[in-house]
Amino acid sequence: MTQNETALENTAAERVFRRGEDAAILRMSESEIHAYEPLDDRRMVVNMGPQHPSTHGVLRLSLEMEGETVIRSKPIIGYLHTGMEKTGEQLSYLQGATNVTRMDYSSPLFSELAFSLATEKLLEIEVPERAIWIRMLMCELNRISSHLLFQATNGMDIGAVGAMIYGWREREEVLRLLEKITGLRMNHNYIRPGGVAADLPDGWRDDTLRILSNLPERLDDFDGLFTGQPIWHERLQGVGVINSEECLALGVTGPLLRSTGYAWDLRKDMPYLHYDQVEFDILVGTYGDCFDRFAIRLNEIRESIRIVHQILENIPDGDYRLQDKKITPPPRTRIDESMEALIHHFKIFTEGFKVPAGEVYVAVESPRGELGCYIVSDGGPKPYRMHIRGPSFTNLQVLPHMLQNALVADAVAVISTVDPIMGEVDR
Repeated sequence: MTQNETALENTAAERVFRRGEDAAILRMSESEIHAYEPLDDRRMVVNMGPQHPSTHGVLRLSLEMEGETVIRSKPIIGYLHTGMEKTGEQLSYLQGATNVTRMDYSSPLFSELAFSLATEKLLEIEVPERAIWIRMLMCELNRISSHLLFQATNGMDIGAVGAMIYGWREREEVLRLLEKITGLRMNHNYIRPGGVAADLPDGWRDDTLRILSNLPERLDDFDGLFTGQPIWHERLQGVGVINSEECLALGVTGPLLRSTGYAWDLRKDMPYLHYDQVEFDILVGTYGDCFDRFAIRLNEIRESIRIVHQILENIPDGDYRLQDKKITPPPRTRIDESMEALIHHFKIFTEGFKVPAGEVYVAVESPRGELGCYIVSDGGPKPYRMHIRGPSFTNLQVLPHMLQNALVADAVAVISTVDPIMGEVDR
């Protein structure tokens, strides 16, 4: 018997009590109680958000409910009005990374990477080997910080306040390293067409190894706090269930798709950068529920640690960006020595560089799934059209399927394990 069927078998008095009426009603006679309209025969529409803290920004859910059971739901977006895609058509390719990095504050380096790879594909250029490995390093560190943020907010949403403290603490260490390398904690503008903005600073390797040595023990703490915890199991297991067919029909990717047992990861299935030169496993779930999505993200941190160790072993010396294609600024030391370098520096920051006419689509595996960048060039220094395929936008479409016949309290857990970033949705 399902949970809903069990609820229908309860007495009329219990149903009135669940409705939140005064407890004195329970002392009514049986005939007086039956005079009340049963809650199960009425439906009400409740707006959850757009300011609700568990909606991860300004997501609004319209929930049609019978009692505490969600019959139908509808995600409603559009409260941010960022217009970043149209803004990207007014900026040069050199300025473009500054724009796209603001779409997903939790994993901005992936937006920068997708935009840069698309631009480089139109230019038909290849960046130096060191730049490729640096990009992989930064993205995997960013994946770790993003999944740690998920562990923190997922715990807080469900009521495990300790998770917020633990997750925030570990994420802070990674953000400090990213700040040391890029100059900013978030919205880095570090990965740019032609390479990266600057080489790795002194001491970066020791700082990275320190984080990698501390994280496994801290992840074991998460396992101890949550993975085997009975209340955690009750709140997540069997909640928000989806299957592979629904995910594929709606274009859902990332941990949501992998939680259904479907092993799809662009790093393995459509390798970019040098992911085909490192070893890691694609983690999949069994039931497609909230618990699987929690466990996958937790263990993907361990796989990213494994990848970063391999990057440290293989990263070569050399240039961190192209120096001879006129698409990156000249070294600052040359500006005072060469008139040509001075003119190049002036022109690239005022006019930008021109990209051959054509169209291209490039996708990368972000912490939330397939993040794609589609660019149309008319041969000028700015994109004629730009569109971002945001995984959060696509993943939100599965909410009505996961919330159907769920309790409203479970809606919080479902939204949390979808892990949407609304800046990426309202572009």
